[in-house]
Amino acid sequence: MLARRARTPAGELDLVAERDGLLAFVEVKARPSLSEAAFALGPRQRSRLAAAAECWLAANPGHGEAGIRFDLLLVAADGAVRRIADAFRLGDG
Repeated sequence: MLARRARTPAGELDLVAERDGLLAFVEVKARPSLSEAAFALGPRQRSRLAAAAECWLAANPGHGEAGIRFDLLLVAADGAVRRIADAFRLGDG
């Protein structure tokens, strides 16, 4: 884990983690159900996350040598948790 609630000029990143050079920006969405949490990340927020990730990378060079991905961590009110690795890619609409 490299950062939690990392603030950048473009917005906040919930979690930033790296393993074996693969850098993951993780967005956490908590809603009453997992399906509601999954639909909570729209195109505008994906764009903001991408911009925040670019800011973080500019301020923290040397990370992500094996690649970068955006993960989504879904949390339901009943305590159920689901991680979606590589939930979206830069340029997705």
